[in-house]
Amino acid sequence: MSAVAVKGWCPGALRPMLSGDGLVVRIRPRGGRLDVAQAAGIAELAARYGNGLIDLTSRANLQIRGVSDEAYPRLVDGLAELGLLDTDSNTEAQRNILVTPFWTAADETRSLATELEQGLAGASLDLPTKFGFAIDDGNARVLAGASADIRIERDRNGGLLVRADGAQVGLSVTRSEATQVALALAEWFVTSGGTRGERRRMAAHLAGGASLPQSLRGDAEPVGQSSSPVPGIYPIGAMVGVAFGQMPHQTLRDLAASARALRMTPWRMMLVEGMRGMPGGADLVTEAGDPRLRVVACSGAPRCGDAHADTRMLASALARHIPPDARLHVSGCAKGCAHSGPLDVTLVATIDGFDLIRRGTTRDAPVLRGLTSSYLVANPSVLTGGH
Repeated sequence: MSAVAVKGWCPGALRPMLSGDGLVVRIRPRGGRLDVAQAAGIAELAARYGNGLIDLTSRANLQIRGVSDEAYPRLVDGLAELGLLDTDSNTEAQRNILVTPFWTAADETRSLATELEQGLAGASLDLPTKFGFAIDDGNARVLAGASADIRIERDRNGGLLVRADGAQVGLSVTRSEATQVALALAEWFVTSGGTRGERRRMAAHLAGGASLPQSLRGDAEPVGQSSSPVPGIYPIGAMVGVAFGQMPHQTLRDLAASARALRMTPWRMMLVEGMRGMPGGADLVTEAGDPRLRVVACSGAPRCGDAHADTRMLASALARHIPPDARLHVSGCAKGCAHSGPLDVTLVATIDGFDLIRRGTTRDAPVLRGLTSSYLVANPSVLTGGH
């Protein structure tokens, strides 16, 4: 099977995307969790059929990189044996669900995720492939800053609510109502015209004037938001980051050997169940103060055919110059695949050098244009307004 480089959609296992280093095959773990056999199996498949590199994405998925057309069918067979495939590419594309990694066996998170997955598989919603759901039902929200269009959360009294992204309040629901209301909200998005035009996301749809029907509109305020998780030891296990979201297959294999299971997160970190000490490895981020946590970077050249520069090399050089309270996004092109929202500083590679944007996204107007990598490394103060 050959993949076609179509833009504006996310890759999957059944619908890979062609990049500069071959096919990118995205794996969506069910319930945001991989058992040990699945994690070790992905590492083996990446080594055998890809170039050995594995990405962690901002949607809590993994990507095997550098897969050839010839190797792709055998990779898919391997994923099927691990129980990581959907019945078809449309079902796979709709199963875009973020799950809080801090669930316990006693709460409702996993059952909600399973029920929502089953509901999406049985629905014909034709949602945009970037449209997603978040199950963030802990005592504090941890996924509020992650990309999602429909959110299942707790209200201030501990009850469940379903909230459209972009709305300040949500609809109070019982446990038995939660997934059906979430699916009804997704259906309303489609029938009310949310899939038309360029925005194709819930918050943009509401901001453009769409009004929720009374049956899906509520007044329940979500519980407060917690600070972003950082690497360290948690009651469930060790939260481990991956530098700029990419690791060699050996790293995943080694983590699987030391874990009960791996929980994926949208922060390019994994929660390693049962691990009581932080692992080593140059590609791992294990300290809360690591400056690499303040930088987001896409794959860049030569791994991506659309990128105009090596983003990872520049990100590594600039990370230590970013203040602790700021974040930098280094993007190989204007699409902003690694991060769609605004950050303190954004660098966008063009054929003429890097554009510098402050407090904006890759699509906003730059304050400086045509900066070379060598200039930025020699003059890092320019990032924050110095000279």
